Amino acid sequence: MSENELIKVRIEDGIGIVTVDNPPVNALNSSVLEQLDKVIDDVSENNEIVGIVLTGGGNNAFCAGADIKSFAQLTDPNDVLAVIELGQKVFKKLSNVGKPVVAAINGAAYGGGNELALSCDIRISSDRARFSQPEVNLGLIPAWGGTQRLSRLVGVSKAKELIFTGQFVTAQEAYRIGMINKVVPDGEELRAASDIVRQIASRAAPLAIKAAKEIINTGNDENTLEEGLNLEVEAMKELVKTEDIQEGIKSFTEKRQPKYQGK
Repeated sequence: MSENELIKVRIEDGIGIVTVDNPPVNALNSSVLEQLDKVIDDVSENNEIVGIVLTGGGNNAFCAGADIKSFAQLTDPNDVLAVIELGQKVFKKLSNVGKPVVAAINGAAYGGGNELALSCDIRISSDRARFSQPEVNLGLIPAWGGTQRLSRLVGVSKAKELIFTGQFVTAQEAYRIGMINKVVPDGEELRAASDIVRQIASRAAPLAIKAAKEIINTGNDENTLEEGLNLEVEAMKELVKTEDIQEGIKSFTEKRQPKYQGK
């Protein structure tokens, strides 16, 4: 692992711990996004990794958003749009990884940092973390998925309030409105996030997780209930052919833990 890596990866017990490490506040710029893009591909393709935990380096922030100083140096609007499109591409790829992705939010998650957390499947937060989407105060909008993912989590009206005002939200309030899944004492978020991945991996068939995740993501994209139900049927047509489903049924009848192979 070289010193200039902005995204660091280590594997612990089959969990890929991915850390955004761009001091002092882990801000996102083109270099960080490009490295994250590559890391997502690497951990997705690594069969030894059963799930991913995404966190921030240091103690200041999970990710305090886009690197505004680097944005200020972009004088051509097309260059700004290129960064927006890159962020959308990377966050979409993260949200579609066929493994569970859990955010361990260890501090401030502002702007693009909150959008990064929203791209994960599950969000575990330190009790001192704070959240916001302050882009409108800079003449921008949350364009890395914030307007879409936030409204799906907390509802349209609440998302409008948070985005229009740019107000800060405590971890406790973020939990109350459904933005995050769990609040833990400061310093416990990485362990708690890893425990969730272990729990999933110890019981769930990886192909079933992948299929369920794909259907949930796709089913929320303006599909009717009927269309979403059809997606479930199509997924089951493939799952019933797998060895994993046979192992799941057999382990249940034999009252033992399943040993899934992802086949």
